[in-house]
Amino acid sequence: MKLFYINNDGAGFADNVEVEEGISVAAFFAMKLPGRKADDFLIRVNRLPTPADQVLQPGDRISITPSKIEGASA
Repeated sequence: MKLFYINNDGAGFADNVEVEEGISVAAFFAMKLPGRKADDFLIRVNRLPTPADQVLQPGDRISITPSKIEGASA
């Protein structure tokens, strides 16, 4: 199935991607950002915050934005 994926990490990019049907938000995140922690990102589906176990649907718009920026001081 096809999704619109927006990655706001680093330089960022947006593209249509092909994934298997029935994939969850958590599985999609692990596939696209291996070794990273989902807790360090704001993940939205169709512009709304979403639970990790939500199953993605054809045509969904998923955006992944870091919520922690390395080198930033508090």
